[in-house]
Amino acid sequence: MPYYRSVGDIPRKRHTQFRQPDGSLFTEELMGEEGFSFDSSLMYHTYPPTALKAIEPVEAEDQECAANHPLRPRHFKTHQLKTGGDPVRARALLMANADCAISYYVGGDDSDLYKNATGDEMVYVEQGSGTLETVFGAIRFEPGDYLIIPASVIHRYIIDKSSEPVRALILETRGHLGPPRRYLSRNGQLLEHAPYCERDLHGPAAPLLHEGSDVEVFVKHRGGVTKFIYEHHPFDVVGWDGYLYPYKFSIHDFEPITGRIHQPPTVHQTFEAPGVVICSFVPRLFDYHPDAIPAPYNHANVDSDEVIFYVDGNFTSRKGSGIEKGSISLHPAGHTHGPQPGSVEASIGREGTEELAVMIDTFRPLDLGPGARDSEDDSYAWTWLEGR
Repeated sequence: MPYYRSVGDIPRKRHTQFRQPDGSLFTEELMGEEGFSFDSSLMYHTYPPTALKAIEPVEAEDQECAANHPLRPRHFKTHQLKTGGDPVRARALLMANADCAISYYVGGDDSDLYKNATGDEMVYVEQGSGTLETVFGAIRFEPGDYLIIPASVIHRYIIDKSSEPVRALILETRGHLGPPRRYLSRNGQLLEHAPYCERDLHGPAAPLLHEGSDVEVFVKHRGGVTKFIYEHHPFDVVGWDGYLYPYKFSIHDFEPITGRIHQPPTVHQTFEAPGVVICSFVPRLFDYHPDAIPAPYNHANVDSDEVIFYVDGNFTSRKGSGIEKGSISLHPAGHTHGPQPGSVEASIGREGTEELAVMIDTFRPLDLGPGARDSEDDSYAWTWLEGR
């Protein structure tokens, strides 16, 4: 995280006595990344967060992936995937490599308590609303929100039953996710040329306290999934401070960077993680050179696979491809791609776009999961043919 926050009650000095009303000590916990060398936060628990009563293995559903072979561009219609379950266990795995996994979820059930010990998670909310409850506090979410959940943060999803089912794109990384380094000062402040600032990032505003005993928490780790049963409810933190905590960022707060001629996709970058970049395409004015061509040029990402999730708009440059709301395209390294036939000429003279999309680029090839196989449009690879 790029800035320091303090929530709830904490002592004046770190690692000093902090007593409860009955005279007993609150229990201090440091949650930190990369040993003691990167971002961290200090939490103050009512009960020891180490008190386990039982540990049980969990049988996880096999979601085997297969290589994108023969190599081809692909189109997945996520709105065809089955509905039901909760945002943790009912994810349909679309694509994965050694650096990340990309899944899609649609459903309306609340989740169990969960933490991902393999890396950070990013959840983009396409539809629906609810509350992300975490050991740091609660965060309300709605369409357009990115939820950023650092590794090993205990959390659960509470879905609003009065809303539409939640639809979400989920990225699990094998490292830590944050703003692009070029947007940050040496001290971690978001700079003036960044397309968003600290005011746009919203973390928990107050502690979230729950009582309970024999509380189950499901832990995803590199060996599988394990269930921890804690003596006390982990949501017992009366205060915390630091740079590490879950937060949300609305895609509607992303300020697009435009120019006289077409700008490269890097101007849309929003987050990065090891081997992965995330971009936000939002409504914006088109290029204003008198001879500008607003449609993107054909391009070959020779070092990356490009994934685009089409959220809203008319997707002008993809007309005739079958792309629709909820579609996901995969343009792999080795494939030159670009606008569909006729869309370059059609874009000339247009003032702007209302399109909304999320792009994930990876620097290792993506394998295909069962969610991709269940939602693929097999005709997509041929949609660039003239006169089709």
